[in-house]
Amino acid sequence: MTNAKQILLVGLDPTIVDYAKYPGLTPEKLLAALKADESRLQALGHAATLCFIDRGATAQDTVRAALAQRRVDVVLIGAGVRVDPAQFLLFEKLVNLVHAEAPHARICFNTGPTDSVDAVQRWL
Repeated sequence: MTNAKQILLVGLDPTIVDYAKYPGLTPEKLLAALKADESRLQALGHAATLCFIDRGATAQDTVRAALAQRRVDVVLIGAGVRVDPAQFLLFEKLVNLVHAEAPHARICFNTGPTDSVDAVQRWL
C-alpha cells in the first residue's frame, strides 16, 4: 500500500452519541457501520483510520494528534458532528483545525454512518 491514500474518519465516539436523536440507531449499530466503511476503504487500497472524538473537551487535541501522525489525504467529518445543531461549534472548530493542520487534505462529509466510502471517493 505504498500509494495508499491516507484517510482519517472523524466522528463522535459511539458511546457518547445522543441516540434519542437517531431512532433505531444504537452504539453497536453505529460502531459496526463505521468499522464496515473503514474496512471497505482499506479493501479499496486506502489506509483508513477511525478517529473517535468527544463533544469538545479533547476533540481538537485528538484530531490534531491524528493529523500529526502522518500526512493525511482526505479527512471526513461525520454527520454526527455536522448535522446535530448541538455540535455546530465543534464542527466549525474541526473544519478550521483540519484546514490549519492539514491544508493539503481534502475535507469531506458523509450523510450518515454508512456512506463514508462514497464521501471519501468523491475527493480521491
